[in-house]
Amino acid sequence: MKYENGKDIFPERLLKQIQKYVSGKLVYIPSQEKKKKDWGEASGYRQYLQKRNLDIQLKFRNGVTIGQLAEEYCLSHETIKKIAYSKKEVFIMDYKCTLSSAVNYARNGKLEEWIHSYLLSDGHNKEFSDGLKLFDRYFLGPVKLPLNLFSRDCGPEEGMKWQIPAEPFERKVLELMEVIKREPDLPPLIVHYGMDGFELNDGNHRYEAYSRLGITEYYVIVWMTEKEEYTDFIEKYSNYMR
Repeated sequence: MKYENGKDIFPERLLKQIQKYVSGKLVYIPSQEKKKKDWGEASGYRQYLQKRNLDIQLKFRNGVTIGQLAEEYCLSHETIKKIAYSKKEVFIMDYKCTLSSAVNYARNGKLEEWIHSYLLSDGHNKEFSDGLKLFDRYFLGPVKLPLNLFSRDCGPEEGMKWQIPAEPFERKVLELMEVIKREPDLPPLIVHYGMDGFELNDGNHRYEAYSRLGITEYYVIVWMTEKEEYTDFIEKYSNYMR
């Protein structure tokens, strides 16, 4: 196993905490277990089956025969009968790329489902979705927060975590400014909260557009990994969660 210097790995504040207990000692830090999800949930196949079964039940109730359904869905008559006569209620929510849709999902205890639906479609950020699925997370929101609590980490400026060309960034921001003027129901921003503060993960262009329009607050979804991060956020920002 390769030896690493703690100074090169840990943030200074965390290193000082570790030094209180094990200064100068060799310590083994076990890897964190990945969040376990079954294949059907991770791939979206479960959602596909739920929607298919709901379609079958609705068509059967509206007069489509078992034989017709078996031929349409390439399933056996027995399988179609089990689905058609099932008393289990299938609950499928209608996803939209809007704040109101995210709020509706959250009220039904499905905020995480909305996040991944968004990131895998309109958000065009499969990598972020995959990363969130690696571990259990805490998700809160949508909650209206002051935009000055965080800042962009994507843009054309030097030092940005994700530096992109100025011309397409500016064009996108100007387009969004016009959209915001006529459409208030845009999706929430997605931010990570840690012990060092906030990090804007999704919505950098919208954040810039809001800022230029003089909008000082907007709705965000906040995610955290550690229990202490969740507790710290609640202690500091619970007054915004009405």
